[in-house]
Amino acid sequence: MTAQPTEATEELRAARDFLLEHRGDYDAAVAGFRWPRPGRFNWALEWFDVIAQEHPQRDALVIVEEDGRRGSWTYAGLSARSDQVAGWLQENGVRRGDKIIVMLGNQLELWEVILACIKLGAVIIPASTLLNTSDLQDRVRRGGARFVVARSVDAPTFRGVQGTFIRIAVGEPVLGWIEYDDSEDYPDDLALQGTTFARDPLFLYFTSGTTALPKLVEHTHISYPIGHLSTMFWIGLRPGDVHLNISSPGWAKHAWSNVFAPWLAGSTVFLYNYGRFDAAALMRAMAENQVSTFCAPPTVWRMLIQADLSALRTPPREAVGAGEPLNPEVIEQVRRAWGVTIRDGFGQTEMTLSVGNSPGQPVHDGSMGRPMPGYAVTVLDPITDQPTDEGEICLDLSVRPVALMVGYHGDPQRTAESTRGGYYHTGDIGSRTADGYITYVGRDDDVFKASDYRLSPFELESVLLEHPAVAEAAVVPSPDATRLAVPKAYVVLAEGYHPNNVAARLIFQHSQDHLAPYKRIRRLEFAPLPKTISGKIRRVELREREDHIHPPGSTNPVARGPAVTSGSPGAAGVEYRIEDFPELR
Repeated sequence: MTAQPTEATEELRAARDFLLEHRGDYDAAVAGFRWPRPGRFNWALEWFDVIAQEHPQRDALVIVEEDGRRGSWTYAGLSARSDQVAGWLQENGVRRGDKIIVMLGNQLELWEVILACIKLGAVIIPASTLLNTSDLQDRVRRGGARFVVARSVDAPTFRGVQGTFIRIAVGEPVLGWIEYDDSEDYPDDLALQGTTFARDPLFLYFTSGTTALPKLVEHTHISYPIGHLSTMFWIGLRPGDVHLNISSPGWAKHAWSNVFAPWLAGSTVFLYNYGRFDAAALMRAMAENQVSTFCAPPTVWRMLIQADLSALRTPPREAVGAGEPLNPEVIEQVRRAWGVTIRDGFGQTEMTLSVGNSPGQPVHDGSMGRPMPGYAVTVLDPITDQPTDEGEICLDLSVRPVALMVGYHGDPQRTAESTRGGYYHTGDIGSRTADGYITYVGRDDDVFKASDYRLSPFELESVLLEHPAVAEAAVVPSPDATRLAVPKAYVVLAEGYHPNNVAARLIFQHSQDHLAPYKRIRRLEFAPLPKTISGKIRRVELREREDHIHPPGSTNPVARGPAVTSGSPGAAGVEYRIEDFPELR
């Protein structure tokens, strides 16, 4: 198709260029920015394809594999190829509004499918390749998926998934699956059906909660595609930049910084596709490919500083971190080695980057920064919903940002609760200074992060309780020097089981069999659970205990599990670790 700039294109371009012009002037950017709010808009057709016409030979995507193989694809090439894939998907039955689970790794086909789905008006349900069969069953059922696009190697995970949906395999042929490679023979003269309205759904993201199944966040054709102007501004992206963001496909941050923010700027998305993290290899790839902007979660930053940072003689111009607050020592080590200050930021799956330290602004140690252009952020007392110096971070909906989700799909009650009183309630606690800087304090519920993945204790506990040995369970984060935290289970055993390494092995094995790798229990302790008078588990006491027995810098501060056998009484109050059972690693 020949892309033609539309009124929506020019409105978006004006807003984008305003932020580029004022990237070093925070006050002017906040005062003058206004969200584009087109009534009809298709980002792939009216933005990406237009950029492809204007800069056809500019690299849109570069992927370097661990073995050194390098692939690059221009804006013009991806534009034409996504037309081809869109036409092929349409030929195979995909219609506007159809839900499609996309379960791919960092591979070319992921970006082809994303662009093609946007062009068609299909709804993308991103899925990590780490998900297991029960996770996928939930996504098919609650997401209403009619299609699945997945790697051939992951096809066995779908064998037990019930539902009527069409399966498309990327890679080797799979019996009963349509072969994605067939799309290469399809013409690229895409003929679209219908109009894309701004309010139409584009993404359904599953995210975790504390007392229920994962939430299902609904975004539209403008909330992420236009909303990530704030993310672009925070990162400091410019046209022609080479941007590296370390994130796994299937999670919102991947769309943030591996799709929308860099392509809004007209930058190149760069991926170093490693299997096992190697700081020296990563820095070599960054140098060889002239990476100019870099975003990584704190877990990666903590691993990077263990290497010789000076090996990267051409550091990125901009460096940012998101996911959880960064330790000041990490920031200082990077500053000394690279002469660059890592700038923190805050957002959620439900929105884009809403608070951050933008380029050129004073960075207060420990602070996430100030509200981004287009966001009216306040801090409210969790009880009274009145403004306060420390409380829940909220968005003022009287000036609702384009970037905020429509709501929780299929759950109007939860949507209403999160937007009560004219504010969007993030559920995160922060403190605010007189000059507007916000510092993250913690989550107001029990969701925690491990290696940058958000985990729900309720979900993990529900799986543990399926094992006959487990009478009660509470899962909390246990501090870890590398991963920030790992899931630890406090377990009350059922009658007939004893607190020993045999019971521990059974529970670890059950965790291995029924949870995706990033969710698995890695530490375990048999102990009574602290409860309120009404019988609710007080996880806060368990978290405090973990902070006490795993102080910063410690490696093995607590007693390890005794080597006793089945039938032996064993002992409570000792910690077992997955490392104690090499056969389960």
